[in-house]
Amino acid sequence: MTNRLSLCRWCLGLIFACLVPVFRTDAGEAIVYSHFANAGPLNPHLYSPNQMYAQELVYEPLVRTGDAGDIEPALAERWSVSADGLVYTFHLRDGVVFTDGRAFDADAVVRNFDAILANRARHAWLELANKIASYRAVDDLTFELTLTAPYYPTLNDLALPRPFRFISPEAIPANGTSARGIDAPVGTGRYILAESRLGIHDRFTPNPNHWSGAPAGNDIVVKIIPDPMSRAMALETGEIDLVFGHGQISYDVFAALRRNPNFETAVSDPMGTVALAIHTGKSPTDDRRVRQALQHMVDKDAIVRGILLDSQPRADFLFAPDVPYADVGLVPYAYDPDAAGRLLDEAGWHRRGNGGFRERDGVRLAIDLVYIGNDAAHKALAETIQGQAARAGVFINLQGVEEDLFLRRQRDGDFGMIMSPTWGPPFEPHTVLGSMRLPAHADFQAQSGLPDKAGIDRDITGALESTDETDRAAAIDRVLTILHEEAVYLPIHYTCLFYAHRTSVLAGVHFAPGRTLIPFEDFRKPGSRP
Repeated sequence: MTNRLSLCRWCLGLIFACLVPVFRTDAGEAIVYSHFANAGPLNPHLYSPNQMYAQELVYEPLVRTGDAGDIEPALAERWSVSADGLVYTFHLRDGVVFTDGRAFDADAVVRNFDAILANRARHAWLELANKIASYRAVDDLTFELTLTAPYYPTLNDLALPRPFRFISPEAIPANGTSARGIDAPVGTGRYILAESRLGIHDRFTPNPNHWSGAPAGNDIVVKIIPDPMSRAMALETGEIDLVFGHGQISYDVFAALRRNPNFETAVSDPMGTVALAIHTGKSPTDDRRVRQALQHMVDKDAIVRGILLDSQPRADFLFAPDVPYADVGLVPYAYDPDAAGRLLDEAGWHRRGNGGFRERDGVRLAIDLVYIGNDAAHKALAETIQGQAARAGVFINLQGVEEDLFLRRQRDGDFGMIMSPTWGPPFEPHTVLGSMRLPAHADFQAQSGLPDKAGIDRDITGALESTDETDRAAAIDRVLTILHEEAVYLPIHYTCLFYAHRTSVLAGVHFAPGRTLIPFEDFRKPGSRP
């Protein structure tokens, strides 16, 4: 194993010592990116296998999240909200057209809402879908949305990558978008899907008739490269122009790129949290002392240094402090193996002899940790946590499973601990909190053993429906405080995005206000059109 690791490191050193790139000759002015899978059918109203970055390129919302996190105009140039918080009136941009030439108007908005809400149960994770009472076209350029109750994140939810994006009514099948999909990916966005070759690449071209009046930028070719190491080699040889996002390349490869003067690299602000959800309704983690002991026995700083190579900051709370309403003055759990031992002793879990795993009534202290088996980053975290817990006398039974089984186990509560990353902006905190009330989510199952789970759900509903800022903040404060004190989540690190590109190839690269949006329209290749 040691020789194998040394060989890998030697290969990496050889790759990144190379200073002479091999440039493509077939992509022209296209910006060449890579992804692990094709963009998919690009149904704006559905989920996997549709890739969110591509849905954001092709389809647009009524409103969007700006760089500062504020809601800004998109297909609606302005809007108003009734005093009771129930009626939203959107005034649409005049002159916007879909890429098939069909006008974007209030009728198109209604037709899309019809298609989305025909599949309302599929969108139940998003509270706005549950709150819509009615909607109508007031006139050609005015759309009115009425809710059953006030819902403060309405505009935030409308800005999300899906499902409230707009496809030409001419591309919506007679039986809607939830049955067999769409006729073609026809949006109003800055880009058009021009070509898709399964397992090879997708090509997006700028929309020449975009309402902004300016060309979107270069063509985008997205090569399908499932393996992170192959992607890193493609970047070095010039087969692709950049990596952008999280999980695109390994942490050690990114560290090497940061040291290479020929590459520009950057790390974003936190965009989500990698955490373990701990089941409060199953032994042995139904005992709060065991859950609190887990908090004290994991050395997050060692994980940040040894696995993440200081590219991701440690996380002490479920949400980063700069998330709205999340900085509620909680005290973090410190890495303290002695405190962990005392809590486990109090719970009746004792070591037998010198070392070894703890037992109670002849039963070993063992906890299942479930994660997606082919996620290399989560596998490395799980193995490290297993080792750290073993030093405290806790056996962590690692269960790396296929994605479908992972989703089934989180839905059924079939875990002791489970990888449960949050979704980052613009989903935090409201969408993540709202989903905690749905039994199909790991959060609901993890919280199911808490004495006041019903009260937590009521507070979440109250926060989402409150029109009073003070009351809303107080309700979220109560929820986050209970979850922290009950040690329901074990936050490991905040998720930051990477980008890396050769300085001679691209300019203008920057992050967007969300983990799924890639602002390709701002990226430029030297010598390409401005």
